[in-house]
Amino acid sequence: MLFNSITFLLGFLPIALILYFVVPKRLKNAILLLISLFFYAWGEPIYIGLLILSILLNYFCGLDIYQRRTEKVSAKNSLIFALIMNLAVLGFFKYYEFLITAINGIFSADIAIRNLPLPIGISFYTFQAISYLVDVYRKDVVATRNIVNFGVYLAMFPSLLVGPIVRYLDIEEQLTSRQVTWAKFGDGLMLFIIGLGKKVVVAGSAAIIFGQIMSMDLGGFSAFTAWVGAFAFAFKIYFDFSGYSDMAIGLARMFGFELLPNFNYPYVATSVASFWKRWHISLSTWVRDYLYIPLGGSRVTLSRNIINLMLVWLLIGLWHGATWNFVFLGLYFGAIIALEKHVWGKFITKLPRVIGQTYTLFLVMIGWVFFFSPNIGFAIAYLQTMFGIGVGGILDTQGVFLLTSNWLIGFVMVLGSGTVGIRFLHFIINAFANALIKKLVASFIYLGIFVVSLAFILNYGAQPFIYFRF
Repeated sequence: MLFNSITFLLGFLPIALILYFVVPKRLKNAILLLISLFFYAWGEPIYIGLLILSILLNYFCGLDIYQRRTEKVSAKNSLIFALIMNLAVLGFFKYYEFLITAINGIFSADIAIRNLPLPIGISFYTFQAISYLVDVYRKDVVATRNIVNFGVYLAMFPSLLVGPIVRYLDIEEQLTSRQVTWAKFGDGLMLFIIGLGKKVVVAGSAAIIFGQIMSMDLGGFSAFTAWVGAFAFAFKIYFDFSGYSDMAIGLARMFGFELLPNFNYPYVATSVASFWKRWHISLSTWVRDYLYIPLGGSRVTLSRNIINLMLVWLLIGLWHGATWNFVFLGLYFGAIIALEKHVWGKFITKLPRVIGQTYTLFLVMIGWVFFFSPNIGFAIAYLQTMFGIGVGGILDTQGVFLLTSNWLIGFVMVLGSGTVGIRFLHFIINAFANALIKKLVASFIYLGIFVVSLAFILNYGAQPFIYFRF
């Protein structure tokens, strides 16, 4: 079930909220867990058992690790077993086809490949489970004995499918003593509506532009049109994913939870390293805390640090998808970040801000080509077109028409990808001194965003989120 579907907006969510608020406080976690399992089963009835199995496995493994905490070797062995189980399930579903295809290609084998649909959200709830187990082993948290609370942590529907990746440490207290107030509910509702507008209206419009360019023959448009397509995708993926994150965080807040932000205006970053610290923050911090730092982080030799960075980014690439495109994507960004860290990073920090932002955006655009391309060959051909290699010209009427005919939504995309858009919205609301008028203006604006979003959904349908496939 999609957050941007009529079924969710006008059916599931109102019913879920009514059920949640009418039950006594002691039953709120239980009803939220049941709601979340129903939500997942609606879209993934085949794999609901896999999610329940993950809850049970990691609940009991967490208790086992905690009980063995005084015996370091025994606790470590228990942790290793739990990690292997989690990664084996994730690896089987996510990389089975990729590995069999690679084996067939390398050894000229003919192993039959079965088409296994990827369980939605498996990357996100598996990473949450791993962070919980490691934190229990490190004694950063105490393993919970309340399986309902643990089930809510792992399967809470706002963040179940596409994150953000939540650490148990961050919501441990909220699972037992969170406050559910009307003020918090209102803040969550406004954030949810902002996210809905970003996904449905802005990302949806960018998707139309991008789709028009991708429907053309690759050799049939100019370098300018190729760049328009790359920028359209950049806005599409940003407003799609950050919109989902806003909706997820807003929904969680409506149920009393405070989740950490997942995006911090990455397109205003002045370096690629800074970009990835602002993009999908929950994944970046997860990788830093559970992979990069345990490998030694920056406290190692130069050669070892470069190897660590490349390994980490290779895994990030594979996390995004089991194709060679994403392998190259990870290595590409890993190489740039290593160069920034050890070669030209100090020089970049001295550049004027606009030059640093241009440098970052240019390199990120190249990376996005590997993200949206169906294969490596297409990515290389698209990049050649972007740089005017083997094309009929630098500028054509197609790109100019797409740009000029979509200037308004393009303007909104540019404003919304930085802080100007949200600051302008707050300026309009706060321009009125009278508290009642201020509330009426805010209500009118957010209701307008919601109505326009519903109109887009009715016209174009509920489009899936890009990160659903991860």
